[in-house]
Amino acid sequence: MKKRISKILLLIIALIGTSFFAQSILVGKKDTKVTSKDTIKKIKLPEKEPIITDSVVAYKGKFKPYKKSSRASYYANKFHGRRTASGRVYDMNKLTAAHKSLAFGTIVRVTNATNGKSVVVEITDRGPFVRGREIDLSKKAFFSIASSSGAGYINVSMEVLQK
Repeated sequence: MKKRISKILLLIIALIGTSFFAQSILVGKKDTKVTSKDTIKKIKLPEKEPIITDSVVAYKGKFKPYKKSSRASYYANKFHGRRTASGRVYDMNKLTAAHKSLAFGTIVRVTNATNGKSVVVEITDRGPFVRGREIDLSKKAFFSIASSSGAGYINVSMEVLQK
């Protein structure tokens, strides 16, 4: 048993000695540099663009009533990342909407008729193509004014920004 332990200790000492010897040879050479790589990936944040956690947007002009009662629905998740009719890429986490006749870039305030919550969206797409629905909101816009998370459509009033 003592022989086995002594052999293991000699092996460990030999491995440690070899690694120190190899390192001293590499450090002794002027051309060779010893570098260690960091195994943890570091996230690089863009320096020019600040991170915005919350923002308030002020619009110049007045909101003029467009429709007092209509139905609003929201885009399905499958459209996330696809191009809209305006050419922009749809992002379900932005405050955008689709309307059949309003011009692209039109700013619309949509107010939930049951709870009074409102959201300001920009028209970037055409639709909805379901009878009885007037406007399709992005998922973020819809659920910011919806009463419950299980709703598929809500009754809303719409106001268009007049510049």
